[in-house]
Amino acid sequence: MKQAHICLDETLGIRYAILPGDPARLDRIAKELTDVQELAYNREFRSLRGRYKGVDVLALSTGIGGSSAGIAVEELHNIGVSAAIRIGSCGALQKGIGLGELILVSGAVRDDGASKAYVPAIFPAVADFALYGCCKEAAKRVGAVTHEGICHSHESFYHEENEKESAYWSGKGVLGADMETAALFTIGRLRGMKTASILNNVVLYGEDTADAIGDYAGGESATARGERLEILTALEAFSLLEKGERA
Repeated sequence: MKQAHICLDETLGIRYAILPGDPARLDRIAKELTDVQELAYNREFRSLRGRYKGVDVLALSTGIGGSSAGIAVEELHNIGVSAAIRIGSCGALQKGIGLGELILVSGAVRDDGASKAYVPAIFPAVADFALYGCCKEAAKRVGAVTHEGICHSHESFYHEENEKESAYWSGKGVLGADMETAALFTIGRLRGMKTASILNNVVLYGEDTADAIGDYAGGESATARGERLEILTALEAFSLLEKGERA
């Protein structure tokens, strides 16, 4: 059945989905695929399909925030997608994480609203172990600089306590902040989907997030390289997962 928001149905027959936030990022994903076909574009949900090393992949943008990411996960599950990798941007919460370096997210602090609508916050938001392992190996293969650990998924990009909040979670060893990973992990787990999240650092710890995001949108070289590496890491991870599942 055609889904209400992503406007796709199960006839696609695709098991793997790469999930950027920005619809424009699909243009960069398409460069790494063959046999590319645009599919649908409704609200923040733009989609295309293509092949990477013989593996069929769906790319779907999710917009900003856990609520829209959650809608994407639910509707992807409904059409038969079994594994999804978020490729997003984040702000570093630790010194030593450079621009364009990737965070492979093992778990997320559930400080969002979407995941809490499903299950109490005591339920953990963690990546699928097998898919996470594929991401680790894939990152090595494409030559990405990576950091592994927890991210803080928050609810609002602009609010008065942002600096204080960042300092608190930094003190707990959290590596970066985004808005979607907790919803992806939680809803994906509840629906029996394999999920992983790869975050491209676009803000050095201690810098102003709004200014840095503006530079990222303008195509700064280090963060642009990081974006390509997270795309390649996710695609290579799907290739590894496909080989492992068919072995």
